Amino acid sequence: MSIFWGLITFAIGLIFVIKTEWILRINGRVMWAEIHLGTEGGTRLLYKLIGLVFIFISFLFLTGLGDNFFLWLFGPIFRLGGA
Repeated sequence: MSIFWGLITFAIGLIFVIKTEWILRINGRVMWAEIHLGTEGGTRLLYKLIGLVFIFISFLFLTGLGDNFFLWLFGPIFRLGGA
């Protein structure tokens, strides 16, 4: 099942990276991204960064390292309450 979700996530990431202009026409501009990520292109950069995050997460699912990575990333948050 992790291979299935990994491939789906990879495809979504590729769409965000390759078809950025199409996604921009559908969703419009994000004012926060336009202000903080550059002029007249911050939204495109934001969509590409989101796509790269999806691709990274898909590789974690495909290699079976997703559980370990998320435990490393969010583990300290959950250890605070149970100590």
